[in-house]
Amino acid sequence: MAIQEMVYGFFIPSVTLIGIGAAKQIPDKIKALGGNKPLIVTDKGITGAGITKQITDLLDGAGMQYHVYDETIPNPTDKNVHDGVEIYFSQKCDSLISLGGGSSHDCGKGIGLVVANGGKIHDYEGVDKSGKPMPPYLAVNTTAGTASEMTRFCIITDTSRKVKMAIVDWRVTPGIAIDDPLLMVGMPPALTAATGMDALTHAVEAYVSIIATPMTDACAQKSIELIAKFLRKAVANGTDLEARDGMCYAQFLAGMAFNNASLGHVHAMAHQLGGFYDLPHGECNAILLPHVQRANLNAKLERYAEMARFLGENVEGLSVRAAAEKCLDAIQQLSADIGIPAGLIELGKRYGKKVRKEDIPIMTGNAQKDACGLTNPRKLKDADVAAIYEAAL
Repeated sequence: MAIQEMVYGFFIPSVTLIGIGAAKQIPDKIKALGGNKPLIVTDKGITGAGITKQITDLLDGAGMQYHVYDETIPNPTDKNVHDGVEIYFSQKCDSLISLGGGSSHDCGKGIGLVVANGGKIHDYEGVDKSGKPMPPYLAVNTTAGTASEMTRFCIITDTSRKVKMAIVDWRVTPGIAIDDPLLMVGMPPALTAATGMDALTHAVEAYVSIIATPMTDACAQKSIELIAKFLRKAVANGTDLEARDGMCYAQFLAGMAFNNASLGHVHAMAHQLGGFYDLPHGECNAILLPHVQRANLNAKLERYAEMARFLGENVEGLSVRAAAEKCLDAIQQLSADIGIPAGLIELGKRYGKKVRKEDIPIMTGNAQKDACGLTNPRKLKDADVAAIYEAAL
């Protein structure tokens, strides 16, 4: 039987710096990319925590001009991108530095896309819709979860449709990514937990993706092992630099995995919860993860059994199915140990939102259109997706 022709890509920043003190190299690296006056895209939380000043002090010390846009909100919107583009041009910026977690990086990517290619951010929903390269772009990560500082993914909320647009474009991959554990020590336990589970979701979905490769498998495996080892410690003690450093590597490896093997229905469904209710992405992923994986179980039984071992479970002597079930149990136990809410209704209450069963049909329809679902190991019907939302309530 002839082997079907198939070519796989592997996308990653040209340069990545990981380790204590890596942020000190920001001025030299943005200059190396050709930037002289960057727009720093961040949020009020990062500014309030003093992290923005740490970066601007470095730029001041290097005699660089810059402008700060720190109006990015969680689940960044088309308005954030539009405003950022206007500021980029009005301030005569020539490069971008995104500073923060996934929201800041997504916003920075969206700004860069429109700056380079024109039009509106909505024009780039889908896969590889841009035609021109981004401005010089350096991404500085302050959380250990999204890996957005190194991916070709950009998620922006369309405020009119209340839908998260999934933009997958190799051109938005940052030229340089920086992960410095010192920028993460002040991250509160709840955010550490949410972003850590986001990273686990990336690794798990990449490992069972229908386009996984030996390279993405290796990255996903090591990521899962590091998360099992370090996430509880990082949540318990944010100043544990060994744990913070371990989670830097874990989330980056998970990014390497999903940036190339893509994701699945956890993300397709979580995007709707973010777009519809403005709920935090990491916690939505964490709650949905075991439910979606249970629906996927029969499609990749051996892989779930392997992941149980990666998570530290003893599966010696067990059947493949029993070992696979241990993987799901381990995921739920990790979530419980680090304080992730048990269900979506509880999560909504935590953030003053009302998650309603009557909204499930709309979210189901939107989730089925999300590009992340294309690589899910099982083709889920509308009824399957709706049932998962209900089970996760």
